[in-house]
Amino acid sequence: MPSPIRSGNFSLVLSGGGALGFAHLGVLHDLERLGLVPGEIVGTSMGGIIGACMAIGMKESEIFEQIRAFSGVYNWIAFSLTGNAVIDTKKIAKIFDALFGERKMRDAAIPLKLIATDLLTGDKRLFDASDNVRIKDAVLATMAIPGVFDEHRIDGTVYGDGFLCENLGLTEARFDEVIAVDVLGKNAFRHEMPDHRLKTSNVLEMFEKSLRLLIYNQTRSHLRHSGRNIRLIEPDTKQYKTFSFHKTEAIRRLGLGLLEKAL
Repeated sequence: MPSPIRSGNFSLVLSGGGALGFAHLGVLHDLERLGLVPGEIVGTSMGGIIGACMAIGMKESEIFEQIRAFSGVYNWIAFSLTGNAVIDTKKIAKIFDALFGERKMRDAAIPLKLIATDLLTGDKRLFDASDNVRIKDAVLATMAIPGVFDEHRIDGTVYGDGFLCENLGLTEARFDEVIAVDVLGKNAFRHEMPDHRLKTSNVLEMFEKSLRLLIYNQTRSHLRHSGRNIRLIEPDTKQYKTFSFHKTEAIRRLGLGLLEKAL
C-alpha cells in the first residue's frame, strides 16, 4: 500500500524530451500549490535543467520566466561549422552561468541527481552531491544530444545526453515514494502512421516517432522492474515536436492538473 505523499518523503523524477519538457513546469506549479517539496530531484536532459533550477530554490514562476526569456532559438542557438554537433553551446553556457554561478552539486537546496552518458563507453554517469562538479557542468552534460549540441567534457571525460541510457531516472530514486513525470511516455506519440503529402515530412515524422518509441520502451522496462511506489504522470505531448521551443506556454499547460489525479 503506497504511503501518502508528504514533503520530504518522495523523489521527483523528471524526464528528458526537449521542448516537451516544458510540461514539467505545470507539474511543478501544482506541487507548489499543494505545498509539496520533494526529498530529492532526479533529472535527465530538459528534466535536468528544470530540476536543477528547482533544486537551487527557484519557484516555478521564476523558472518559467527564465525559459520563456530564452525560448526564442536565436537567444541560445549558435550554429557550429566544426566539431561533432550542429549547435555550439557557448550561448547556453552563459545562460547557465547566470542561473547557477559556481554552485556545485552539493550546494543544491534540494538534493539533486543529474543523468548523463559517457560517450566513449556508453556507461551511465550520475552526478550528485558526492561529486565535486558544478551544477552548470552537469546540466550541460545531461542535455548534450549527440550531433545536435556539443558534447561536454568534465575532468577529461566526454559526456552526452542522459536519454541514451535512462530518460526517466527511476533507478536512481532514493525514496520508495516517487512522483515521475514522463513527457515521452504513452501519450507522446500518435497511434497512427504519418500521412503527409510531402515524403520528407513523413520521413522526419517517422524518425521522431521511432525515437519516442525507443525511449518509451526503455522506460517501460525500468517501470516493470521497479519495486517503488511510482505515481506516473504522462502529459499528452504528442501534438508537439521536441524542438517546439516557441510553444513554452502551451506545453507548460499540458502538465497542469495532472498531479492530483496521480496522487
